[in-house]
Order: sequence, then C-alpha cells, then structure tokens
Amino acid sequence: MRVLAIANSFGVDANRYLHQIARSAGVKLDVTTLFVGYCTLEMHYRNMVGDKPEYDLFFNGIKTGFKTSLSDALLSGHWDVITIQQASFDAHKPETYNPYAQELYDYIRTFQPKAKVLVHQTWAYEDGSEKLTKLGYQTAKDMFADMEKAYLQCYETLGADGLIPCGELMLRMAEKGIQKVYRDTFHASLGIGRYGLALLWFRMLTGKSVADVAFADFDESVTPEEISIVKGTVDAYQPL
Repeated sequence: MRVLAIANSFGVDANRYLHQIARSAGVKLDVTTLFVGYCTLEMHYRNMVGDKPEYDLFFNGIKTGFKTSLSDALLSGHWDVITIQQASFDAHKPETYNPYAQELYDYIRTFQPKAKVLVHQTWAYEDGSEKLTKLGYQTAKDMFADMEKAYLQCYETLGADGLIPCGELMLRMAEKGIQKVYRDTFHASLGIGRYGLALLWFRMLTGKSVADVAFADFDESVTPEEISIVKGTVDAYQPL
C-alpha cells in the first residue's frame, strides 16, 4: 500500500511510526508525507496553483531532505490512499475549508482517479494550553466539538472515501489517563501520542486489529501499560 499525506506537522506526527507498525504486523505500507509548517487548506491550494516545490518530503516517518511540488508528488507513481487535512488553528471554522478542500480534492482526482481520498481529522489543543484559550475555548473537548462538526461537513461535502478520527482518539487517550499525549500542548508526544495516531491510521487503512503489532522502538519512553490502553482504544474503531 502506498499512502500520500498532504499535510503539515500534524501529519508528520500521525505518520512517524506508521510504516514500522505495518511492517511489524506483516503489512507492506509506505507513507510519504508532504510537509509545510502551519499549512492550511488555503495554503495547500495556493501551493497547488503555484506548482512550486514548497513541500519537505518525509518518507516512512523520516525527513529526506528533498523538496517537491504537489503535482510531482501526485505523479510519482500509483497512490492507493491520499489524505488531506486542515491546519489545527482553523479546523474549528467550517468557512475555512471550502472552496480550497474541493479544489484540492478535484486536483487529486485528476492525477489519481483510482486512489482513495481520506480526510485526516486533526486534534484539539491540550487542556490548559495558551493556544486553546486564545481561540476562545476552555477545554480540548469544547474545541474538538466544533472541529468534529467542521471536519464531518468537509468529508460529506467532498464525498470523500473516509475520515480518520485522530482528534477523537487524542481526546480518548487523555480521558483514559495517559499522561503525556501532547509534547508542547498541541503537537502529539514523541512516544505514545504519535504511536496512538499511527495505530489508528493502520487500523483504518488496513482493517486489521492492532493487537498483534509488535513495534516498540519509540523516540521517547512508552510504558507497556500505555501500549495496552492505546491498542484497546484503537481496536474499538471500525475500519474504513
């Protein structure tokens, strides 16, 4: 399976361990992530129109040092799955999605008509985050409620092939008592946060249980208890 994520740092978070998780479960899955920091759907659209090599290219969770344009990435072979997302700070505002999401979706379909196009639902900021209060929210749950509606509207309007509910998972991990879901109050933690997100992508994309995933080579320490909690949480999701 070849996966292309048109993303920003939240996509990098979600895909850091995806290839390794799949490999440990006996599944061949390569993921390419296109990264521009703080990139909104409008910025992706403008990069599309400008057709310049604005994106840092990550392959299987590792920064390659190469730059690419959106068109070159889309034309670099067959893609099974392509994902799009909104930037976290605009994700709660439905008016920021279109026409940019639709233009991007149509562009993807022009180059890759057989690929599944999925919406990657990003996540709310951590309770107590200064970024959270600046957006006018008291809790992550409040912010996510608006994000969830906006992402669902985008998914339904596009007629996309699925939605990866990472925002919901981040809330669930925190609610289950995992202490370090975030690393800076908004990005996922380098260990269990990124691991949980990648497990969810694996579950949604392959339909396989995560119970037998053996990968455990994290960028920061993760406890066996945390792994058990997150695996059980992710396996409760219905795959696409």
